[in-house]
Amino acid sequence: MTTTTSDVPVATRGAEGDPPEVARLGSAKGGWFRRTGLSHLVGILALAFSIFPILFVVSASFNPTGTLSSSTLIPREFSLANYQDLFSGSFPRWFVNSLIIASISAAVSMLISACAAFAFSRFRFMGRRPGLIGLLLVQMFPQFLAIVALYLMFANITELWPSIGFNTAAGLIILYLGGALGVNTWLMKGFFDTIPKDLDESAKIDGATHFQVFFGIILPLVAPILAITGLLGFIGAINEFLIASVFLRQDDSKTAAVGLYGLIADPLTKNAQFGEFAAGAVVLAIPTVALFMYLQRYIVGGLTAGAVKG
Repeated sequence: MTTTTSDVPVATRGAEGDPPEVARLGSAKGGWFRRTGLSHLVGILALAFSIFPILFVVSASFNPTGTLSSSTLIPREFSLANYQDLFSGSFPRWFVNSLIIASISAAVSMLISACAAFAFSRFRFMGRRPGLIGLLLVQMFPQFLAIVALYLMFANITELWPSIGFNTAAGLIILYLGGALGVNTWLMKGFFDTIPKDLDESAKIDGATHFQVFFGIILPLVAPILAITGLLGFIGAINEFLIASVFLRQDDSKTAAVGLYGLIADPLTKNAQFGEFAAGAVVLAIPTVALFMYLQRYIVGGLTAGAVKG
């Protein structure tokens, strides 16, 4: 005996009178789109939105006309003339300056933040909580707001100690380290709080000092957050322009960001070198991408674990 659609009870049919198998199939298709398909669609749109400027800059760097405007995203002619002109000028020196300043400032800033986070996480002292809140409040104001005071200070420093004054990498590194404490300290403190204090106490019972506990036990365990803060510090220093443009005026002391801006400082004139600027932007992005890929395995753990405790 065969069963027809009319033999199925009305209560077990779908909203439109379909059999339950058909209703479940339709529900499964709609559920897949809500659970997975919509996420894929948003991801594809975000990827297209992010990758378009990269393709545009790369295309402009190979455009022999030396302009940013082109009738097509992929130029009809490819040429390395922009890269040849770029490396025949002062860009190699600017690039080396950027790597030195960004690497040293990121490493020292990471160490300073780690020391401060360890103190706030492990020790209990008067002014601990106001100190943490003060660090967070200070970071609400950009460092550039103090540019006039910093300029006057470094004007006197340049007269007394020219080696750490204007137009020096050491002076700019010291200036960047002035803002080392802040959000990174909060992030690292949250990570330090997730490490049991029993490890510290066990090491101290064995005769270890605070220095040995910090460098021998704690730092190896917090490698993910060190990678995160180091990466953020490197990116911030290598891309920083406002302060560097004020304190670095000589051509051989400029960073890549300041030097490349000089190529297009006056875009209304025919002297604006947009092709070389695009080529320099592509080259300057290589160290950041390489460092990101190297530290990628730490990124997820470093960003999530530090938010477990405050």
